[in-house]
Amino acid sequence: MQKYDYLIVGSGLFGSVFAYRAKQAGKRCLVIDKRPHIGGNVYCENIEGINVHKYGAHIFHTSNKAVWDFVNSIVEFNRYTNCPVANYRGTLYNLPFNMNTFYQMWHVTTPQQAHAILEEQREEARTKLCGREPANLEEQARLLIGNDIYEALIKGYTEKQWGRKCSDLPAFIIKRLPVRMIFDNNYFNDKYQGIPIGGYTRLIDGLLEGTDVRLECDFFREFCTGSSSDDTKICWQEVADKLVYTGPLDEFYDYRFGKLQYRTVSFETVVEDTPNYQGNAVVNYTDREVPYTRIIEHKHFEMFGQEVYDCPKTVISREYSTEWKPGMEPYYPVNDDRNNELADKYRNLAAKESDVIFGGRLADYRYYDMAPIVEQALAIEI
Repeated sequence: MQKYDYLIVGSGLFGSVFAYRAKQAGKRCLVIDKRPHIGGNVYCENIEGINVHKYGAHIFHTSNKAVWDFVNSIVEFNRYTNCPVANYRGTLYNLPFNMNTFYQMWHVTTPQQAHAILEEQREEARTKLCGREPANLEEQARLLIGNDIYEALIKGYTEKQWGRKCSDLPAFIIKRLPVRMIFDNNYFNDKYQGIPIGGYTRLIDGLLEGTDVRLECDFFREFCTGSSSDDTKICWQEVADKLVYTGPLDEFYDYRFGKLQYRTVSFETVVEDTPNYQGNAVVNYTDREVPYTRIIEHKHFEMFGQEVYDCPKTVISREYSTEWKPGMEPYYPVNDDRNNELADKYRNLAAKESDVIFGGRLADYRYYDMAPIVEQALAIEI
């Protein structure tokens, strides 16, 4: 096998952006991925002429012009704006929490009326705290948004998503809850927002163009991270001078301190014989009794106006959140004390590696939106 400058484990956004920059710098890279496709969790599969987000909805948003210009230099992004809707027992509410939500909840029509109700409910929450800081997500949410919206639009959804009672979740998870006193359904405040025209796989294709890629190649089955008595494996150093690793941090160190925990998501994807199933890309189901957290209708990410009806079918995905087990795809780090302390132990080991670059949500054990991943990969010195 020829020698490369970099062996990149994982063809997701971090690995692909790094590979692109390395190639631009004249470096030779081999990208491997254990899946049968490139792109990691941003991979899109075309079904019935619709680009389906195979591993859940991904909306690119950023206020960093350099990041926005970079991704658009690979593939043009469209104008999609994320305006999710919440379904609570058959009643629809706009998200994020804004004047539309308050009108739907309380039939108020002015910011002053909405503010008065919010302050009354916040005061009730403050009184119950007796001067102390919120100890959990439930107390924090009531302090930020009051009881009515918490009970209808936060409690059930959050408990389904995390598999834990809100009273058992840390307060910081919801400290940056967006509350707007204007009629604005745009979920993000970022200056730039959109979806790659043709889907995210086009973006990854562009980033990896001209780079050697091997799919269905499991790093830990084919390579060893150090000396090994297993003669069926080779040390990665025989293949490349440096390693870029985007997989699970604890797995790289053979779970030396124990396994990190995740939440994962499973998808029930269905082709519906109608051009328009729910009229929106994202509808959250916030009551606890509905087993799924949301329904994604994929065509609304890229089709607008008459385009929706020119495509006679649609594809929806129901999302189910569950506790991660080995063999499942890890999605969301569990940010409790036990996992954070464990992750720090692994991060301390990673910081001592001279020829290994760790990047992405799994290798950092942190949840990231896509733009910060791109920014992180752009900042690394090649």
